[in-house]
Amino acid sequence: MSANDCPTGQQQTGTHDSAFLKACRREPVPHTPVWFMRQAGRSLPEYRKVREGIAMLDSCMRPDLVTEITLQPVRRHNVDAAIYFSDIVVPLKALGIDLDIKPGVGPVVENPIRTRADLAQLRDLEPGDVSYVTEAIGMLVRELGGTPLIGFAGAPFTLASYLVEGGPSRNHERTKALMYGDPQLWADLLDRLADITAAFLKVQIAAGASAVQLFDSWVGALSPADYRRSVMPASAKVFRAVEGLGVPRIHFGVGTGELLGLMGEAGADVVGVDWRVPMDEAARRVGPGKALQGNIDPAVLFAPREAVENKAREVLDAAAGLEGHIFNLGHGVLPSTDPDALTRLVDYVHTQTAR
Repeated sequence: MSANDCPTGQQQTGTHDSAFLKACRREPVPHTPVWFMRQAGRSLPEYRKVREGIAMLDSCMRPDLVTEITLQPVRRHNVDAAIYFSDIVVPLKALGIDLDIKPGVGPVVENPIRTRADLAQLRDLEPGDVSYVTEAIGMLVRELGGTPLIGFAGAPFTLASYLVEGGPSRNHERTKALMYGDPQLWADLLDRLADITAAFLKVQIAAGASAVQLFDSWVGALSPADYRRSVMPASAKVFRAVEGLGVPRIHFGVGTGELLGLMGEAGADVVGVDWRVPMDEAARRVGPGKALQGNIDPAVLFAPREAVENKAREVLDAAAGLEGHIFNLGHGVLPSTDPDALTRLVDYVHTQTAR
């Protein structure tokens, strides 16, 4: 993506010169941009109110509700970007996979994929499968004006883990058993998921998303050698598929300190960093030519205001020499976080970094 690229959608909405997209492109910014993973979620009372009695996956398929929930943190916190409200398993559900998101558990798959016959039932994603996404993003782009909208998807490894395990897993036993025991079936599964993920991101970009983030929530469970051999080719395929579409590509995973360089190498323009690695050290591991995103510990938000600001200052100081920096948490907003703490944090970062 050239720094001078300006996709038609960004021209029409005026997002191209936003602080967030400038930081993604490693251009000078008026202030360090801020947004939060899971900023649209259970920490907001207005979110809990509109979601009351509505199942998670059902809410993801209602454009009016998706639009309202996505906008809530933008209104409340003055963040520099919105992130599309959805779940990483939405494209799998759209393909007819029998799954549900169970409160307190997470995505649960009724019939896990563990054989080649199982894989044969996993078809390609067509735009018509997720027409509600196209509709919702169209509504959001009109409402957001100059505020960029981030589209997102789950990375092939994390989706594969849910599909193979049948749900969340602490140790990923079945996933790793398949990866080590039948490397060809594993590679074919990830390749199929890469195509599905790329198609899902293309739908969001075509509808008006200004950037996309690939979430690899569970990939921190792997060694660098296993990542390079068994995961990186599929993630790289996703990034190549959207390379020419003129939007920044962000890559994030939890516990990925040892993988940061490889995650950048997979093709991201921006590498997300969790709270375990200081930003200056992350920059050393990733190398030049990438912006970084992160990385205050979400649990810090429960401390007194002065402590939160001190930790934010540490992040900003560690990021001072970066080519591009987007301030974020090192993971998602925790459900019981005080929303006012997030609003104050946005104000603090904007004030402290005003140029």
